[in-house]
Amino acid sequence: MIFNHEIVIVGAGLAGLRAAVEAVETVDVAVVSKVLPTRSHSGAAQGGITAALGNEEEDQWEWHLFDTIKGGDYLGDQDAIEIMVRDAPRAIYELEHMGVPFSRTRDGRIAQRNFGGHTREYGKAPVKRACHAADHTGRVVLDTLYDQTLRHYVKFYAEHYLLSLVFDEGRCIGVVTYNLASGNVDFLRAKAVLLATGGCGKIYKTTSNGFATTGEALSLVYRAGIPLEDMEFIQFHPTGLFPLGILVSEAARGEGGILLNNAGEPFMERYAPKIKDLAARDVVSRAILTEVREGRGIGGKGYVHLDLTRLGEQKIIEKLWEITSFARIYLGIDAVSQPIPVAPTCHYAMGGIPTDGDGRVIADNTGKAVPGLYAAGECACVSVHGANRLGCNSLLDLLVFGRRSGKAMKEEVPAVEVSVVNFDPVEAAKSRLAALMAKEGKEQSHLLRQEMQATMMNHGSVFRTEETLKQGIDTILALRKRFSRVAVANQGRSFNYQLMETIELGHQLDLCEVILVSALHRRESRGAHFREEYQTPDGEAKRNDDEYAYVAAWEYTGEGKPHILHKEQLKFEEVEMKERSYK
Repeated sequence: MIFNHEIVIVGAGLAGLRAAVEAVETVDVAVVSKVLPTRSHSGAAQGGITAALGNEEEDQWEWHLFDTIKGGDYLGDQDAIEIMVRDAPRAIYELEHMGVPFSRTRDGRIAQRNFGGHTREYGKAPVKRACHAADHTGRVVLDTLYDQTLRHYVKFYAEHYLLSLVFDEGRCIGVVTYNLASGNVDFLRAKAVLLATGGCGKIYKTTSNGFATTGEALSLVYRAGIPLEDMEFIQFHPTGLFPLGILVSEAARGEGGILLNNAGEPFMERYAPKIKDLAARDVVSRAILTEVREGRGIGGKGYVHLDLTRLGEQKIIEKLWEITSFARIYLGIDAVSQPIPVAPTCHYAMGGIPTDGDGRVIADNTGKAVPGLYAAGECACVSVHGANRLGCNSLLDLLVFGRRSGKAMKEEVPAVEVSVVNFDPVEAAKSRLAALMAKEGKEQSHLLRQEMQATMMNHGSVFRTEETLKQGIDTILALRKRFSRVAVANQGRSFNYQLMETIELGHQLDLCEVILVSALHRRESRGAHFREEYQTPDGEAKRNDDEYAYVAAWEYTGEGKPHILHKEQLKFEEVEMKERSYK
């Protein structure tokens, strides 16, 4: 089937829905979602959204700018970061007017809490900057934006999987999707396409990401010859519920929770004495794993404790109900009286599809845009997060750049003429599916996926070395060869999850390779990318600004062929590059 729309948005999280709300009043908008829209992963965000409102303490956007640049280890695009932090208050008040039920101060203003890496006066002390709705901020913002899209009659294609991007003479003219319920393959034709599909956390064994976060949009862009940027920077959130990896939000530490080792010692005082448990995420993750490596994990095991007992039952119920309910449901632990076992969990990809400040996908290092193609949210890299995302800047990124992408698209599409397509993208996709289902082999996709996830945990997570990265690349290449012999046992049309998961695995192997190749190339430690060969005697990250103060983008040239590296030098106009330390 062929469906015609002016704008097609792939992804129904906050970035996609905010873009849809922005554009739908003047143009025809459709949203494609792998899951039911309200099951999008944005709904799992707990902690809040950063904005220098100054409702509870003095704050300034310039301090937010500094913290974001420093948190990203001076690898972010400072112009883009300034756009984001200056627009943050407007974005928050806009959500308030839409009906988001933010938590409130006693005098009725939007409440704010501390979060890791957010400071006043350029690093002097923590500041309350995270606007929140208890500990389920993403949930209520997602529901509010979804309500807005329904009010404006946005068309939704729920449970449709992205199979391919369609290009004609260099312009993106739509997407091909698989309808999970019917098994139909559809061509959604458009004048502009926005990719807002989230990250790729399911390439790791332990992750806070949902099962739908598999990264195929990133791989499809990569296979189309568009470079992927900053892919070596994968953030591990320090507090995943052990051993499951379910997120225990930074809000828990923002409200006063303390990390403790086997001796009951609040160990973050050693690693970041100024702001302790509220240091940047990469710093806290490495601190936890260092405690574990040195035998100070709880009972000598691979986790530490997050102690909330000192907060009191009333505060826990009011501010951290969802977090503590996870501990109770999954582990049988009552956080009011017992500490929570936590360990780092794969959480966020700082890199992705390169874009400008309005979401236009950048084709190469000359800055040329790909006509008709946009990206926003975690799958995009406008480069506001640098080498390490600051807590609560994720939802802000989604809202600010989702809106800007929607605005840019609605301004572009009236002038775009629909061209005649001289090929059939639906039949091409059907042929690929038929060939995949006709394969005969002994390999099973779920077993290969398990090996892939274990490989990424062992060779491409918090601590990396040249040797482990090379081993990881060799293993992924071997898995790719084995993937060619995967058989799809389920030959049905309707709800063929095995077929879709097999397709996802092929894309995931692409991403594993580019992440590990990028990490091998960057011979320094910066932000979430920590090479153990490049550290100071006291265990601090050792940057190499002379050789690696640039954004790295990798171009795909074909399977088995060498990747092409594109470099973009950084500008330091607002904040000078300096040592990044929380001591």
